Amino acid sequence: MRLTTKGRYAVTAILDLAFHSECAPVTLTDIAKRQSISLSYLEQLFARLRRAGLVTGVRGPGGGYQLSRKTSQINIAEIIEAVDEVIDATKCGGKGDCQNNEPCLTHELWMDLSRQIREYLSGISLQDLLDRHETRNVAERLDRQTLQPDNRPIEEQLAG
Repeated sequence: MRLTTKGRYAVTAILDLAFHSECAPVTLTDIAKRQSISLSYLEQLFARLRRAGLVTGVRGPGGGYQLSRKTSQINIAEIIEAVDEVIDATKCGGKGDCQNNEPCLTHELWMDLSRQIREYLSGISLQDLLDRHETRNVAERLDRQTLQPDNRPIEEQLAG
């Protein structure tokens, strides 16, 4: 199984959102700056995340995105699947037609691996990641790197 950039960026962006949306909605521009992800790519990802019911948009001044559920209720597998990533280690997409329209010799092995990966990622919530000391350290480092000249995070400057 190979997780593409789409899945990695979706998890990274929504985790960034989880870190920063406690007080106010977060703009995609801020996420893009902190995570070095193209704004247009984030717009595409967040359209899918919104359709999947993981985030909601807030319009107007001070608008942006926020999570639609508690961080403990959103797991990594559903984020990946929301952006149309498939958690599948088979070469046939799980259809069982990998060798002459029949399952190959190792089909069940790769199906079992896919189930294990899905279960593993389903068992990790955004809150689990937020609670990790290492993850928090990285988020704080990225915040420091995006400080503007008056030494306040972008969100605080926009809020006034």
